[in-house]
Amino acid sequence: MIKFKLPSSYLPGKIRSAVRFMVIGFSGSVVQTWLFMAALWAFGQPEKGHVLYYVAFGIGFILEMIPNYLFSNWYTFETRPNFKNAGGFVLARAINLCIQFGLLPLMVKWLHHWRDDYISLLVIFIAGCINYLVCLIFFKKEPAKEEQPKQDTP
Repeated sequence: MIKFKLPSSYLPGKIRSAVRFMVIGFSGSVVQTWLFMAALWAFGQPEKGHVLYYVAFGIGFILEMIPNYLFSNWYTFETRPNFKNAGGFVLARAINLCIQFGLLPLMVKWLHHWRDDYISLLVIFIAGCINYLVCLIFFKKEPAKEEQPKQDTP
């Protein structure tokens, strides 16, 4: 059987993890922004800064979390889902959410002439960079246990 290796598999560990995180982060950003825009449309295009604007952003954030968690485990950090990294992921995402909701009003105020999707992507990008550093703490690959040779008892 031919084993398929992803192109990122040839990179050194730390760089590979960062590149993979960017791939998952970019796809997650697109999904979150698309869901945000869909929620804005469903809410009748509220003005920037309106409560429904932030609710729509939160909907995009929450719905994007599940595939992001699964792909972060499998692809980025090469681990399996478990309670430890799920808890770490939720903590990292909670920090990310606080950063995003802290940045969003500032970006809406400073960049009010920008399109909603551009503001969303910028906020997600900045928060994602910070989130990567937090995730490194929780998504550590368990070191392979070396088997000790058994000693014969006399």
